[in-house]
Amino acid sequence: MIAIVDYGMGNLRSVSKAFQSQGFPVTVTSNPDEISNASGLVLPGVGSFGDCVKNLGEFGLIDPIKEFINSGRPFLGICLGLQVLFEESEEAPGVKGLGLIKGKVVKFPDFKKVGLKVPHMGWNQVTIKKEVPILKGVPQNSWFYFVHSYYPSPEDESVSVVKTHYGLEFTAAVQIENIFASQFHPEKSSDLGLKMLRNFSALCGEKLKA
Repeated sequence: MIAIVDYGMGNLRSVSKAFQSQGFPVTVTSNPDEISNASGLVLPGVGSFGDCVKNLGEFGLIDPIKEFINSGRPFLGICLGLQVLFEESEEAPGVKGLGLIKGKVVKFPDFKKVGLKVPHMGWNQVTIKKEVPILKGVPQNSWFYFVHSYYPSPEDESVSVVKTHYGLEFTAAVQIENIFASQFHPEKSSDLGLKMLRNFSALCGEKLKA
């Protein structure tokens, strides 16, 4: 069973529905035991960095998430669920992230002079820098859906497996061992996003329901 972390905020319904639409079993949970026993773990997120970290702490979920990741099983972070893996964010000065990826999350500059708005919202093309299992079958220059004002800046560029350009080039997805996390929303990205969720489910050992 794939567990989707419920910490009181985020796009839980759309993520769970996307997995279910592909025939995979998921549970939306804030129960540490269910997280511990899951075949794969998904941390979605919509909202602010500070509120996310605060809620994860209040729900007692930080240690269970770290323990799950340390077990080597597949982990998927989505949008804010990517950002909180970093050490800090300009959105919430002084608030420590989970620190699983070295680096920080930074705000887009003012792009008005070049006619771009912040937040970066809508479909954008991605450049795949490194072939990884969750992206199997995803063509180069595919389009994915983004909604964000901040973007990740990893200390080690080798963890960046997908890049996107919006006024500047930024990291759109990272992978470190069993951690894969994307700034874009697979659950809102039509067929290719659903393909990613199928790939993730396969990595978790989950099979389609009969």
